[in-house]
Amino acid sequence: MSQADDTREEKAHWHWRNTMRPVRFFNLDARAALPFCLLLVYARPHTLVLTIIITTIFYILERKGLTFPSAMRALRVFMIGINRPAWVTMRHRRMIDFG
Repeated sequence: MSQADDTREEKAHWHWRNTMRPVRFFNLDARAALPFCLLLVYARPHTLVLTIIITTIFYILERKGLTFPSAMRALRVFMIGINRPAWVTMRHRRMIDFG
């Protein structure tokens, strides 16, 4: 079997490597397309402005290296803080010194 045959066989399975990649829409996360769908259904000036604002937010997140889910987790941590009031006391994280 030659090197060219190995390459053809490997290329047949390359699609599995890309199955967990995020879906892109015009070089942005695909979630940025949702405001455009709303704009198509309800085309008003304020919907256009909202779509531009949301797309800009997605662009800024992409430039900072954050995916949308990680940005939502960061926002949650920023808003709630370290203390998780819905958790029972025994599940709170404590500082541990392993030294």
